Amino acid sequence: MIAWRHGMVGEVPGRGDPLIPRPSLSLPALRQAVAAVAPGRLPEMFAKMQEAFVRAGEEGSVTPIHMFYREWAVVVEIERHPGLARRLHDAERTLMSDDAQVRDAAIREAGEIVRTAHRAVAGE
Repeated sequence: MIAWRHGMVGEVPGRGDPLIPRPSLSLPALRQAVAAVAPGRLPEMFAKMQEAFVRAGEEGSVTPIHMFYREWAVVVEIERHPGLARRLHDAERTLMSDDAQVRDAAIREAGEIVRTAHRAVAGE
């Protein structure tokens, strides 16, 4: 289960200066954070939000909403650190390589970045 936080929380050391503080896991805070660090992704966020709320209603569970918050908190965690975001986007582009070893390295790099962001969001 996601631990709900209010306000902004601490920073993860060793990642350089973040563009914005880590937002709480609430819709207003996440929407504001996405608008600040990845404004082009707002339409995607709103579409996924609608899907999450529909699924929550269909399933009679808040789990899809918690998953939505967690997903976007991870996006923000990565994007608020420009160097980290660059590394992830470079790895994503590298997935198109014809070289299997290059693709494997990109998968490992992207996986490491995303797992680290998940841990940071979870407060680990």
